[in-house]
Formats: sequence, C-alpha cells, structure tokens
Amino acid sequence: MTKPIPRISSRRNGRIGSRKSGRRIPKGVIHVQASFNNTIVTVTDVRGRVVSWSSAGTSGFKGAKRGTPFAAQAAAANAIRTVVDQGMQRAEVMIKGPGPGRDAALRAIRRSGILLSFVRDVTPMPHNGCRPPKKRRV
Repeated sequence: MTKPIPRISSRRNGRIGSRKSGRRIPKGVIHVQASFNNTIVTVTDVRGRVVSWSSAGTSGFKGAKRGTPFAAQAAAANAIRTVVDQGMQRAEVMIKGPGPGRDAALRAIRRSGILLSFVRDVTPMPHNGCRPPKKRRV
C-alpha cells in the first residue's frame, strides 16, 4: 500500500478563485442601477457574466448617504478598478433608475480611462400600465 501524497491546500483542486481573475476582458458592459437609496454598479463581459460589482453600501456608505452622488462615484470607481487591471479597454454603459447617482457614476466611468462605445438609458417605462382589476359588482 503506497503512502498518499500530502496536499498543501485543503481544497481539492488548486483552481479555486482563479476563475474570475484569470480572464482577460477587452470589452465589457457596465450596468448602473441608480435608485433613490443606493447605487449599484455591475461590470459584465459581453455575454452577461458578472466580472465585478460594487455598490454605495459596499463602498462604506451607510443610511441616507448611500443615495448621494459622491457615493455613486465611489461605487463606480471601486467596480471599475478591478476590471481595468484585467485589461478592459472598451465598454458599453447601461444606466437604469431615477436616482441622483446617475451622472456622478457616469462621470467616474469616463474618468477611469475606459473608452465608451455608447451610453444607453434602460430605465423601464410603463407604456399604458398594467390592466386594471375587474370592477366589483355590488
């Protein structure tokens, strides 16, 4: 009976955690969700797989300060910093929501050095609303 080779790590395969950092992404999509209470910035590749994300809450802002433009700017900078290290040069920006962090997040994205191919507003707008409930008969 041969002696088993001791593993250095407790994990089965050494590829844990290397999935996201190993990918080189030249082009991506930056999604900005700006609500009144928070701003979430998500960076995906062109197929829609999330590469990096950040929000005003994870950037260290609490309470009503999360809804401020400065918090949105910090969230955008945090989300983009990791993907710039992975080699992203071009991106498309999708902005959703009515919050005050929309313009500040876009300004932070422009300053990061990534070339923007387009900026699109994807805020959902009701056309005619949903169908009203049936009237009650008394």
